[in-house]
Amino acid sequence: MGVLRTLMCVAVAAMLGSVAMAATYTVGGPNGGWDTSTNLQAWATSQPFSVGDNLVFQYMPNHDVNEVSKTDYDSCQTSNPIQTYTGGNTTIPLSSPGKRYFICGTMGHCSQGMKVEIDTLATSAPPPASPATPPPVATPLTPPPASPTTPVPSPPKHSPMSPLSPPKSPLSSPTSSPIVPSSESPMNSLSPNGSTPPPPPSSATKTNSLVGFTVGFGFAMAMLLGL
Repeated sequence: MGVLRTLMCVAVAAMLGSVAMAATYTVGGPNGGWDTSTNLQAWATSQPFSVGDNLVFQYMPNHDVNEVSKTDYDSCQTSNPIQTYTGGNTTIPLSSPGKRYFICGTMGHCSQGMKVEIDTLATSAPPPASPATPPPVATPLTPPPASPTTPVPSPPKHSPMSPLSPPKSPLSSPTSSPIVPSSESPMNSLSPNGSTPPPPPSSATKTNSLVGFTVGFGFAMAMLLGL
């Protein structure tokens, strides 16, 4: 849509420019006209006629304008005109390049110099309008590849520290009674016949004997003191 609008604007501008550049020439002017007293060919040679220009013929009622061929122009022959104009004020557009020939149809006027050759030049064609360059398409920005993020190790969760209980001092250290090695009596040795000796009396038996002995000794001492 934007390109079409641009081309239309260029075309309209070219048309307006051609209209603005088009010139209108009064034949024989400004000091003369379409008559027998003006050097019409000298005037035409000094004018740069271009396509789009206009010729204006201003003349008296006893004159007219005939467009003729090159042959009729040279021989002032008015019997076979291409186009005849009358009315005293004629405008002829120069729509194409090339030479055109005009004479007066009144008897004897052409031979008296009332004729003109118009050489129309092609206008310099305006440079072709370059198509409007469309705006550049915005390329989507490619985001940079996301680098793999190393997970940050979370700090170790500390278990609530239990209050340190003071070390309990031992109320009493257990005392180990020394083990008294028992001396091996000669009876513990094997008898000559190889029989196993009877086991020694247990410590409980020894204790009972000692208690009985102590009680008896105490009783005896009490008796002696009582005497």
